[in-house]
Amino acid sequence: MAIKDLNLSAKTTIDGFMNGINKSTVKGAGLEFSQYRSYQPGDDLRSLDWKMFARSDRYYIRESEVETNISVRFLVDASASMNHSDGDFTKIEYARYLTACLAYLANLQGDAIGLYIFKNAELFSMVAKQDYQHLARLFFQLEQIKPEGTFTKPIHYKEIFAGTQKRELLVFVTDLYQTENEIFNLLDTLNTLRHEIVVFHVVSRNEMELDFKGYTTFEDLETGQTIQIDQAKARSDYKNKLQLYLEETRIKMLDRRIYYRTVSTDEPLDQALRDFLKQRNKLRI
Repeated sequence: MAIKDLNLSAKTTIDGFMNGINKSTVKGAGLEFSQYRSYQPGDDLRSLDWKMFARSDRYYIRESEVETNISVRFLVDASASMNHSDGDFTKIEYARYLTACLAYLANLQGDAIGLYIFKNAELFSMVAKQDYQHLARLFFQLEQIKPEGTFTKPIHYKEIFAGTQKRELLVFVTDLYQTENEIFNLLDTLNTLRHEIVVFHVVSRNEMELDFKGYTTFEDLETGQTIQIDQAKARSDYKNKLQLYLEETRIKMLDRRIYYRTVSTDEPLDQALRDFLKQRNKLRI
């Protein structure tokens, strides 16, 4: 994350993560040879390999590898609460970096990628396309994000739904800060389209541990309201309530068949990248 250029940062991260792994493929009718398998009734006779038949007197189907591209749309929460910081980085910086890496990985896999940014009364949208210039534009838009206001109200959600009826992978990066259940309203609407949905819940270590180095006054970044607390006395009760909230959130996501994971801003992205590939392959298959 110390590399400010998102393109270079994402490339460095993904190249290290992939470590020589080529783009995902499945067996099917394509151009690159993969393997043979025994003929089964109903198989396309055009796939029979007659040279293998001549050598073995048995029928074999010649399987090949094909590209399995899908459409991936990234949804980024850019409300003011994403300005929360822990150490050198804010939540939005981590979200920006995470989204850039996932987009680079998706592009590397040959997928079409799109971007949707939720901020106050606005919804920025970039339709999904598959080319490097489109990826560069996505990086540029991520770099321009300046969180402010509250989460986009439901009236704007309809802009997401235009386009293909084909199932897609929707990756939502958010801190799940909401006042009127607006984020779950969005997820419920997206669920009606039967897309595969992944939610990365961005948290910071200091809010998990209630460790703010002596501060006693806390301000809501979206409403401006302030409260005063004694951290030492409140910490135990706070952490218990936080764990209850996270468990309730996990159950809500599970009930909606949404893949959900918390990601802390002080953790590397390896697991998030693995989760992304897992869900991508689930949709692909």
